[in-house]
Amino acid sequence: MKRLYAFLLACLAAGPLYAATADHTKFKELQGPFQTGEEVTQTCLKCHTEAAKQVMATRHWTWDYVNPASGQRLGKKTMLNSFCIADRSNEAFCNACHAGYGWKDETFDFSSEKNVDCLACHNTGQYAKIPGLAGHPAYQRMEYPPHSGKFVEAVDLPKVAQHIGKTSRATCGACHFYGGGGDGVKHGDLDSSLKQPGRKLDVHMGVDGGNFACATCHKTESHKIAGSRVAPTASDPHGALLRGQKTGRNPATCQACHGDQPHKPGLGGGLMGTLSKGDRLNAHTRTLACQTCHIPAFARGGVPTKMFWDWSTAGTLDANGRPFQKKDEHGHVIFDSKKGDFRLGENVKPDYVWFDGRVDYTLKSDRIDPTRVVRMNTFHGNAGEPNARIWPVKRFQGKQPYDLEYLTLLIPHTATPDDTALWYNFDWTKALTVGAAAAGQPFSGKFGFAETEMLWPITHMVAPKDQALGCAECHSRDGRLKEVAGVYLPGRDHDMWLDRAGFGLAGLALLGVLGHGGLRFLTRNRRKEH
Repeated sequence: MKRLYAFLLACLAAGPLYAATADHTKFKELQGPFQTGEEVTQTCLKCHTEAAKQVMATRHWTWDYVNPASGQRLGKKTMLNSFCIADRSNEAFCNACHAGYGWKDETFDFSSEKNVDCLACHNTGQYAKIPGLAGHPAYQRMEYPPHSGKFVEAVDLPKVAQHIGKTSRATCGACHFYGGGGDGVKHGDLDSSLKQPGRKLDVHMGVDGGNFACATCHKTESHKIAGSRVAPTASDPHGALLRGQKTGRNPATCQACHGDQPHKPGLGGGLMGTLSKGDRLNAHTRTLACQTCHIPAFARGGVPTKMFWDWSTAGTLDANGRPFQKKDEHGHVIFDSKKGDFRLGENVKPDYVWFDGRVDYTLKSDRIDPTRVVRMNTFHGNAGEPNARIWPVKRFQGKQPYDLEYLTLLIPHTATPDDTALWYNFDWTKALTVGAAAAGQPFSGKFGFAETEMLWPITHMVAPKDQALGCAECHSRDGRLKEVAGVYLPGRDHDMWLDRAGFGLAGLALLGVLGHGGLRFLTRNRRKEH
């Protein structure tokens, strides 16, 4: 009890636990030994009494969210995607990226504070949650991946606990860089190249640029993190936020720092500055997202992103009945018996769509039309709407299983090592039967593979301003915005009468200049006499 009292006094004396004001190596309670991560959390909560409650009120904990506009229940716990599809029946593997310990099935206790994993976000190194261990790190030396001949050493929990710090690109990226089953797979603009990027890759996060942590933009209050793809902000037509200003705005938007008129007026001359380059660029913010011009390509850091995933070829074995992989000339896997065929991309030009912040998702209960490409999500927005902007997106395509009778997308049981998991027995019927049961879906026993498409907004890997798109990238017949409807784009679009009127006005202006010059020439001698 005396040790605990001394520990609490030390915490209180230290004040807010920033790296500069508290040396956790001096706290006796953190010397261990600790057998599990839960024991570390229980020690953290002796000082940080409200931290677990705050975490448990966030989507990082619940993986659950009801969209107030659409009424859809979203979040990783219920949503589908075109990559690993869903975590149902695969929790012990997938939920290594949950901010907690022990989520292996539906019995997980979301109300237990000790299940919160403080170290996942606040470690400064030498801590990794291993897929397959239900959110736990390795507590003893283990072979991973299984049968690989590679080994993971046991985590030193006292050492990690004594060296905690603020969140970083590395701690956020431990999950977000590797979403979809590997480095750079899912987002396209998030991968391991952003751990220590140069300014040319991202002006904000570049170590020779702003050196931002994720939380610099994704401001956090009571562990609630701003910015979300399930509740995105497509437009923010306001000035910059003042430091500490309390508003209902999303502090992770570009405008929160730069304002909605970020270009300096008067650049390039013009009549009283009103037709300057800066003013023209600022006028574009009524139509374009900032990212449209300032992120010319994604997957620019040397890590390819998946652009296509065909699950229908998963389960294919070699001539000896064994699983195998194929790699491209760069050593990247383009086929895996566990997952099927892939197509990868680097330095990918985005597609562009109108987007007003509203997104609908195809859920496991929705009936699909397998004769058409199934949209896993739908971005809403049209030209002329006040909240709509033209946004850059990654357009991901694939094939994934669906029920031939119920016409619903199916969730396969893949990753947990047992006789029904696709990655271990390569039997689709068994895998879909178990996955459907875990997801509470009916399954007829008959399945096929539907073509799917999913959009991912591009908002990271912001290039330096001298690499922003030039006018001709869009204002041309075969430019980047050639497929974007609803807006007249000079250089891309043509109207016979408008063109004639324009050329006519230009011709009249030319005649005026020539006439004026001719008159001055003819009267030059008369001017000399005076």
